[in-house]
Amino acid sequence: MSMIIDGLGTATPAHGISQSSAAEIAQTLCCDNAKQSRLLSALYQRSGVRYRHSVALESSEPRFDSTASQNGDFDTGDHRVLATTGVAEKTQPIRQTFFAPASSPEDCGPTTAQRMELYERHAGRLGSESVLQALDRSSFDAADIDHLITISCTGFYAPGLDVSIIKQCGLDPSVSRTHIGFMGCHGALNGLRVAESFARSNPEFRILMCAVELCTLHQQYGWHPERVVSNALFADGAAALVASASPSSSRGPKVIATGSTILPDSEDLMRWRIGDHGFEMTLSPRVPTMIERTLEPWLRDWLGKHRLTIADIRGWAIHPGGPKILQACGDALRFRQGELSVSQSILAEYGNMSSPTVLFILQRLLQEPDSLPCVMLGFGPGLSIEAVLVG
Repeated sequence: MSMIIDGLGTATPAHGISQSSAAEIAQTLCCDNAKQSRLLSALYQRSGVRYRHSVALESSEPRFDSTASQNGDFDTGDHRVLATTGVAEKTQPIRQTFFAPASSPEDCGPTTAQRMELYERHAGRLGSESVLQALDRSSFDAADIDHLITISCTGFYAPGLDVSIIKQCGLDPSVSRTHIGFMGCHGALNGLRVAESFARSNPEFRILMCAVELCTLHQQYGWHPERVVSNALFADGAAALVASASPSSSRGPKVIATGSTILPDSEDLMRWRIGDHGFEMTLSPRVPTMIERTLEPWLRDWLGKHRLTIADIRGWAIHPGGPKILQACGDALRFRQGELSVSQSILAEYGNMSSPTVLFILQRLLQEPDSLPCVMLGFGPGLSIEAVLVG
């Protein structure tokens, strides 16, 4: 019996910032001269991101996205954030004091301990917001949950994220727990595999999964081209889902299959290391080329095992690691115009939130007619590909 997704919820921090303002802050942290400032501004403009949220912000600026609404209002219908109408002018200053301007070329910003203090303060609260929304949209109450799966690669503390969610959301203290840590942007797909395994072992199991990432805590100082790219993309967010294989959950989409592969000789293309001043992300410019070369044959074989072809897939929830990665997927799979539009929109409106992002995409995709069967795709260190087939 297939696992059924019974409810989805998403959440972002209270405060957000436009990409142009984020670039202005980043210039004070990363740039030593006018040339670097110009390059950084151009990079941020080409990132595909227009607005992002961060727990490090102390106030918001209005967001204006003409692609989201002809009237200038922003409301996805599934995840509300504060917005205004009109022009993209700041009505109040964007205040953040956590990342002070670099005092010297050797200044690397807050220590990892200081960043983890902020993670502990915010991760449980943000995750709980998404959990409560998912429960509200499901057939079950918090007390019904048998197993909790938590996912995060951007922070650590103990008692951890799982205990915070149990206390804040009213789960039974005896609920079983599994934590998936440091898997990167495809962590939610690994979480779905674990959830599906539990559901298959006991159809009556009610499973809650929550992915929380506070990526902006790992803003890197200094002019390191690959890290500057990461700075331009990453954002904070959380997403949760409730699932079960019980026939009483028959209203939602089903997880039909999961797949995984590690690409050969690719370990140096994407790295995630814990440094003295945050977690250090390294993204090689060769990642899109590797994806374009390897994705189609692997995906074709994997879908073939389930008697499907790439042409049979009606919806694509592809993690937007960046615009070049999305373009590589589109080129590899010979997409028609518009097939990447949901992934591109989530990237523009929220940035790359790491593991929760693909659930934001799935939530919006499921609002569209005739979007199933759907393939969820994510990429991470390894270089690895993770996939989930939803029908």
